[in-house]
Amino acid sequence: MGKLAEMQRKLLEQMMGPEAMGITNTHLEWYDDKVCRNFLCGTCPHTLFTNTKMDLGACPKSHTDRLKTEFLAAKEKNPNDPRFEQFQREYESNIFAFVDECDRRIKTAHRRLEKTPEENAKTTNLMREIGEIELAIQGGTEKIEQLGEQGKVEESMKELAAVEALKAEKADKERELQNLTETSGASGHQKLRVCDVCGAYLSVLDSDRRLADHFGGKMHLGYHELRRMLQQFRDEKEKRRNAPPPPSFSQCKLTLTS
Repeated sequence: MGKLAEMQRKLLEQMMGPEAMGITNTHLEWYDDKVCRNFLCGTCPHTLFTNTKMDLGACPKSHTDRLKTEFLAAKEKNPNDPRFEQFQREYESNIFAFVDECDRRIKTAHRRLEKTPEENAKTTNLMREIGEIELAIQGGTEKIEQLGEQGKVEESMKELAAVEALKAEKADKERELQNLTETSGASGHQKLRVCDVCGAYLSVLDSDRRLADHFGGKMHLGYHELRRMLQQFRDEKEKRRNAPPPPSFSQCKLTLTS
C-alpha cells in the first residue's frame, strides 16, 4: 500500500471508526473507558458537526453498534446497576457543556452588536420563531411527499395549504426582523444579527435561500438537537421530582394484612 493510500485509510478510519473499515476490536466491552459514553447513552456531539465551522474532529473513543446493543441489553437486564446512572450523568454533563459554551459565544456576539437588551430580546425571539417555522415547513414538505406517494391527494392538498400559510408567516417574521435590525443599535449599520441557537452571524441582506440553508444547515440543526436533548433531561428530572414517593414498608405491610 502506498503512502498516500495509507494516509487516506487512516483518515477514513478516524472519521468512520475502525469497524467501518473492516477492523473489529473484540476485546472492548461496553463499560471500557475507550468506549464513547455519549454514543452509548444517545448522541455523540462529534457526529453532529462534521464538515462545519464547529467540526470537533473524529471522536477519540469507540463508536460500535455491537457495544451499544450490549450496553442497552445490560441496562434492560439490570437497570439498578450504578454504572448506568453514572454514564447518564456524564452524558448530560457533556451535552450541557457544549450548549453552555455556545451560549457564551452568543452573549459575546450580542455585546459586539451593541444592541439594547430589549432589541436583543426581540431579535432573538423573532429568529427563534423563524427557525421553528422553517423546521415546520421542512416537516410539512416531507409529509406532502409521503402523502403523495401513498396516493392521498386530499390530505396532501391540505398539508400543502398549511405549508403555504407557514411560508407566508415566515416572510412576515423576516420582514419584521429586517426592519428591526436596520433601525436598532450599531448593528443597524452593520445589518447583522446573531442566531440564538448556534451563535452564527446572519445578515438581513441574506436571501430566503441563504436563510433556509442556515436554519436547515448541519451546525444549526446540531445545536438545535443538543438543546432539545437538554430540555428533555430537564423535563425528566422535573417528572421524577414530582412523582409520588414509593410506598413505605408500613404501608405495604398494612396492604398485605388487609
